[in-house]
Amino acid sequence: MGMNVGASGGGSGRRGGRRGGGRKAPMSEINVTPMVDVMLVLLIIFMVAAPMMTVGVPIDLPETQAKAMNSETQPITISVNSAGEIYLQETPIAVEEVVAKLEAIATTGYNERIYVRGDTAAAYGTVMQVMARISAAGFKNIGLVTLQEQDK
Repeated sequence: MGMNVGASGGGSGRRGGRRGGGRKAPMSEINVTPMVDVMLVLLIIFMVAAPMMTVGVPIDLPETQAKAMNSETQPITISVNSAGEIYLQETPIAVEEVVAKLEAIATTGYNERIYVRGDTAAAYGTVMQVMARISAAGFKNIGLVTLQEQDK
């Protein structure tokens, strides 16, 4: 009778064999499934959270029927909240400092795109005073930011 060399149960196979009195050999393969699950959850969280991180000054913008503008670079944003406080990006500034700060951070000079965000409850005069100072300083690309009107 011949002996079957490749038969399982001989104890010499890679898996299932016994070594050292019943101890299992350490697994040498990496299980990547939990890592992929965590990465997908993080991806979803960042996709949801990223649009909320644009500008930190809370302002209730007016709605218009204007189309959204295409922008390849991040513009400078000046915000006027309902209390009449003025912010350059997220930093509060005085109305007298607006032009000096803009000239200091404008990378393309007076062709820099500047967006003015005015709260619907902000005084019209305050928003216009900010825009007049920016325009008088020589900046050419000034725009007002609004929300797109929702069909009701």
